Amino acid sequence: MFEQTDPNQIQLNCEGQLKHYLTTEGLSREILTEILDTADSFVDMGEQQVKKVPLLRGKTVVNLFFESSTRTLSTFELAAKRLSADVLNLNISTSSTSKGETLKDTLMTLEAMHSDMFVVRHSDSGAAHFIAEHVTPKVAVINAGDGRHAHPTQAMLDMLTIRRHKGDFAPLTVAIVGDILHSRVARSQIHALRTLGAAEIRVIAPQTLLPRHIEALGVRVFTDMEQGMKDVDVVMMLRLQKERMNSALLPSESEFYKLYGLSEEKLALAHPEAVVMHPGPINRGVEIASSVADGPRSLILDQVTNGIAVRMAVMSMSMSGQATEKQLQLKSGE
Repeated sequence: MFEQTDPNQIQLNCEGQLKHYLTTEGLSREILTEILDTADSFVDMGEQQVKKVPLLRGKTVVNLFFESSTRTLSTFELAAKRLSADVLNLNISTSSTSKGETLKDTLMTLEAMHSDMFVVRHSDSGAAHFIAEHVTPKVAVINAGDGRHAHPTQAMLDMLTIRRHKGDFAPLTVAIVGDILHSRVARSQIHALRTLGAAEIRVIAPQTLLPRHIEALGVRVFTDMEQGMKDVDVVMMLRLQKERMNSALLPSESEFYKLYGLSEEKLALAHPEAVVMHPGPINRGVEIASSVADGPRSLILDQVTNGIAVRMAVMSMSMSGQATEKQLQLKSGE
């Protein structure tokens, strides 16, 4: 576990622009809206004949994944390539860290290769912050998920998906359902929803899958799904993270589905125009019924498409923030 520091001391430059993207917590509504607006301009790029812009031409992006991932890694790689960057995917299982090299030494080696950005995924909370504090000033760091702490790009692709389908956040009641205890996605979603002004945020889970003092984040807590689902506008399901459970927190998957799985019957309790989301990968018949996941109210595939756009946005904004800071430093040294 890495020590936590105030992320905004390091993720913003002296002009308040992103130079690293580590967490949604503490970022202003203006910055989150800028991420959404920038991502919006990239969403339709996949439909174009030429799917590239030159914003990161000549830059080298290193995907530094200490934890396995398919969806997040592939979308970050595709986002970087659409920005015209050179991309290196570092296989940690065969890297020098598996032979005893320290994380700092690995970073110094990658910096010596003139890398410009590290996209970091790690099983320990605070890893991305640690790396951002120890890299050279010219390297931007993007958090692709750290322990139970944060997954800020996932949260913002969810926000983009909501905004594109619902417009203003102000009237919305959003329910986050499932394994809240182990979910870095839920924490990042809650911070983003609060900052963007959602009317009400609900978390729905069995008591064993709720963090202590979760109410302090400004959410309403429900352990009864039928009560929690009443009239909600957005339902955000979460994956059961069995790999992070070190004790029997659930009687069985079938019992969980019976009480907290999103079926057609439970969805009928929500607002008639409610939409359904899930960060993936989906456990069908455990967290959500196939008829709901594949149904007309599901935005799950939209989330994947929007994920590329959001990752393009934060990568381009972070590199721009790094460039601005460098220019200011050079100016002050004259």
